[in-house]
Amino acid sequence: MTRDFTPALAFMASPRADAQAAKAALERRYGAVAVDEADILVTLGGDGAMLAALHAAMPREIPVYGMNFGSVGFLMNDYAEDGLLDRLATAERAEIRPLRARGETIDGHPFEALAINEVSMLRQSHQTAKIRISVDGRERLAELAADGIMVATPAGSTAYNASAHGPILPLSSRVLALTPISAFRPRRWRGALLPQGSEVRFDVVDPENRPVSAVADSQEFRHVTWVEVREESGRQLTMLFDQGRALGERILIEQFQS
Repeated sequence: MTRDFTPALAFMASPRADAQAAKAALERRYGAVAVDEADILVTLGGDGAMLAALHAAMPREIPVYGMNFGSVGFLMNDYAEDGLLDRLATAERAEIRPLRARGETIDGHPFEALAINEVSMLRQSHQTAKIRISVDGRERLAELAADGIMVATPAGSTAYNASAHGPILPLSSRVLALTPISAFRPRRWRGALLPQGSEVRFDVVDPENRPVSAVADSQEFRHVTWVEVREESGRQLTMLFDQGRALGERILIEQFQS
């Protein structure tokens, strides 16, 4: 993008009153079009708002620029009404690829979803989930007893994955994090790093008595029997960051936080 080009902007915001008021002010000042007509989507809120905006931008793969009105805002820039077009013109780009999950529920219904951060398998009851794990068609763990397990992208590795003590991945790394959630057996298993082209399959052991849900970002599918996850190589999403605040640098900094 050059300074001579004035992009058509679409705006989204979280339900917070201050974010909605800022959205209205930006629309009055810079004009606004629908997402399907925009060159750039600007979102206001926290990291959840960024994920929602990336999903909204996915059909046309337009860049997303976020401004923080949330509690964390790891994926967001600072809010300012002034100078937005200059910030967009000089922004640094972070390219990411989503995950595609497909599976089947216990009653035989198929489902598919895209995830930008992670795809998680989570127990639905007081009992631990029991899950068989295969990678590229080869069984790697016959039975994991745990609260769950996830596959996380580099962009999502600082989110739920980090909270579950999974590795934080550089944005340029060509790997996915396979991270257990409160593993009971094998107790010392801490997960694995997989090449980004890997296909991971989760088979639920005893789904009738130990129900498991699958969650792709915010989309939940309950009572699943199996799920396959792999990178959606045909899609590329772009986040925009102010100069000096690139996502890759933030992820590197996060690795040194206590």
